[in-house]
Amino acid sequence: MDASSQGDLGARVDALMDGLRADLERLTSIPSISFPGYPPEPVEEAHDLIVALLREAGVTQVQRIDLPDTAPVVYAEIPPPEPDAPTVLLYAHYDVQPAGAPGLWLSPPFEPTPVPGGLRARGVADDKANVIAHLGMLRVYGGRPPVGIKLVIEGQEEYGSAFDDYPPTDPARFACDAMVIADLGNLRPGTPTLTTGLRGACEVTVEVRTLAEPRHSGEFGGAAPDALLVLLRALATLHDDAGDVAVPGLRRDPWDGTTYTDEEFRDLASVRGDLPLIGTGSLGERLWSGPAITVIGLDAPTVDHAASAVVPYARAKLNLRFHPHQSAREARAALVAHLRAQRPFGIPLTVTPGDTGPGFEARTGGPAYRAALTALKEAWGTEASYVATGGSIPLVNGLAKAAPGAEVLLFGAQDSMCNLHAPNERVLFSELRNTVVAMAAFVREYAADHRPGAAR
Repeated sequence: MDASSQGDLGARVDALMDGLRADLERLTSIPSISFPGYPPEPVEEAHDLIVALLREAGVTQVQRIDLPDTAPVVYAEIPPPEPDAPTVLLYAHYDVQPAGAPGLWLSPPFEPTPVPGGLRARGVADDKANVIAHLGMLRVYGGRPPVGIKLVIEGQEEYGSAFDDYPPTDPARFACDAMVIADLGNLRPGTPTLTTGLRGACEVTVEVRTLAEPRHSGEFGGAAPDALLVLLRALATLHDDAGDVAVPGLRRDPWDGTTYTDEEFRDLASVRGDLPLIGTGSLGERLWSGPAITVIGLDAPTVDHAASAVVPYARAKLNLRFHPHQSAREARAALVAHLRAQRPFGIPLTVTPGDTGPGFEARTGGPAYRAALTALKEAWGTEASYVATGGSIPLVNGLAKAAPGAEVLLFGAQDSMCNLHAPNERVLFSELRNTVVAMAAFVREYAADHRPGAAR
């Protein structure tokens, strides 16, 4: 079909929305949790439903990628309509986070429930709305978009899998000119947003053993080294008095993109009203272009079962988020070196490096980026903003290695207020509708830029 004009495109998507909403409800009613201990049948059911929806949309080349201990990946191709047309890889995932405590949900997590302007269910925003957005773009063009398409819908993104490292081993399969990673969304509803950077992440464990066993605090406290005090003193060196990370060698740059207001961030993070935010500089620096260190676990005696004894052993697990351009090894090494250099009360620490994942920063200014800016403005009626994120999508680096010349675009139907990974996750239909418009406009603009004689 001809969806070349802005009016035709918006009207076509509006006509498709009832069907897309119904398919989103079908998909989100499936508890496709790929974590260990959950049944595999719902994951297979979600996979099969997506395959059926793609075939109904006119996609004939649909395959299944099976890797060891990994949920199946939906892979589909649509050949370019003409030799000069570019190829776009579209990514999303159909697995979801566990629902968590049922009592925190206002409705059963796998019973899609209407909310004002949208739908509530586990996985509805992360990432099934984006699966449906890809499907919507294909329906706009009757399964024959003006570009070649490679579609990758993963089934184990939330837990992690061997697929993260698979694309570079099969580069021909993932070769493309641009890719749209739809596992993100807008800074706030109604604000079209391109994510241009992902912070890297690593984990480090630090532990202290000072005594063979606990000893009476009245008889031995004051001279016998308390392992928990040693550990706490070491952890206190990770930040300065303002709350900024104080570990040498971790990169921090100014942030000149869009960011949250303090009030928005307080609301999103559920910060108590009488408490300050920690750190200095813009929120963008603290959240995206600078490091963050969080103590995510602590092994120590519990308060309810505490004995009057000097603690012989304590351990903490740290999560480090680092600048998208900093080497993962370099960032982790900086944290490890800092901790190993500490000698609280003259006592060394045992520091064990853990898993690490690199950050990513997208190139901007190319034809796909220009097409995306035009498409996002067409969909939302306002200029696009750009942000980064402190979260990570490990597969992005694998795809970028498989197709090193491809431009990488990160946008989608989520928004920062959608409660992803939290109770009462929701998506707004306005964001879903506009994402479908944006994806359809993007492939139209990108194809036009590649036509012979197109102005660049």
